[in-house]
Amino acid sequence: MFEFQQYLGFLLFLGIFLTGFWLMLFLVNFVFYWVGGALWERFKEKRAEKAAKQA
Repeated sequence: MFEFQQYLGFLLFLGIFLTGFWLMLFLVNFVFYWVGGALWERFKEKRAEKAAKQA
């Protein structure tokens, strides 16, 4: 059977691991959102530039 100290250690490990996991997911999604927004803005600028040349 586990002792109380081992149980607390496991809970501490689990809390730190899960906090790191969710933080990593949040940061990765933030980076994808940032890169996607930059690419979308570049696409819109190129499209506007192309339309201005044709007009």
